Amino acid sequence: MKFILNVTLVITLMIVKVASAQNQSIEITVVNATSDKGTVNFALYDKASYMKQPIQGKTAGITKGKSTVVFENIPSGEYAVICYHDKNSNEKMDFEANGMPMEDYGATNNVMNFGPPRYDDAKFVVADKNVSLEIRF
Repeated sequence: MKFILNVTLVITLMIVKVASAQNQSIEITVVNATSDKGTVNFALYDKASYMKQPIQGKTAGITKGKSTVVFENIPSGEYAVICYHDKNSNEKMDFEANGMPMEDYGATNNVMNFGPPRYDDAKFVVADKNVSLEIRF
């Protein structure tokens, strides 16, 4: 009886360890906000959801030009994060009449092109470790 209990306990611990190892966290830090006014809004996407409906969205304040969020319980896979500095706290990215953004924005891997960030430029992989990345506006 004691042997069966020990085997059951070991199997349970192994299952818990494997289950917890499958989900990681992603820490994203904007390192160069031009002011501490407003917030930075972050969105985590996979390829299928990119620029549609984020998997997770987070908002963070800014201190000394830096803003950090952590996306938790992320399964292994390929992802991209985009963010923008909501200077006026109206919870949307503001644009000029000609379509140019009025607020700073960025994406993982810091590839800056004209137009919105592209998934293939911003993608990164989450595997068996937590991920920590910086974004520059």
